[in-house]
Amino acid sequence: MPVRLHTPLTKQMLSQLKAGDEVWISGTIYTARDAAHARMAAALAAGEALPFDLQGAVIYYAGPTPNPPGRPVGALGPTTSGRMDGFTPDLLDAGLCAMIGKGERNAAVCDAVVRNGAVYLAAMGGAGALLARAVRSREVIAYPELQSEAVARLIVEDFPCMVALDAHGGNAYIDGPNAYRNNVKL
Repeated sequence: MPVRLHTPLTKQMLSQLKAGDEVWISGTIYTARDAAHARMAAALAAGEALPFDLQGAVIYYAGPTPNPPGRPVGALGPTTSGRMDGFTPDLLDAGLCAMIGKGERNAAVCDAVVRNGAVYLAAMGGAGALLARAVRSREVIAYPELQSEAVARLIVEDFPCMVALDAHGGNAYIDGPNAYRNNVKL
């Protein structure tokens, strides 16, 4: 049975999650990729305001394709999260609660997730058209010149993810294969 979360997220909500848990998110999430992360990092370093409040926020590493008629987005699959690793610890330290993407994270991100009681959620790569069905609206809120990489506010309903890194150090990318090799259930 999936865990249903509604944004904004709290550390108490996240503390209940374990690596491998299925999660469905509803509410507001923000898209941001490499170029937007570089700009947000520069803003943080300069003491400037970010395009959205990080407290309780979720960033989805994705850039949607153009929307077909009647839909807020086209395909909306996750991008490789490791490309944001250099920016992520500072964002987590500033209040970010969760990220959604695909692929493993470096040690600095894993440490920052635990230090901040946050989570990293994995979305299914290659299923962008299916994931887009959970999006109810999209509004670009910063860096429109970046086009599909602009920061956008999405309203989602039952957006499916899996907990890849939990707030306690659980790591599905390590724990999952180990459980398989040892024939132990997660």
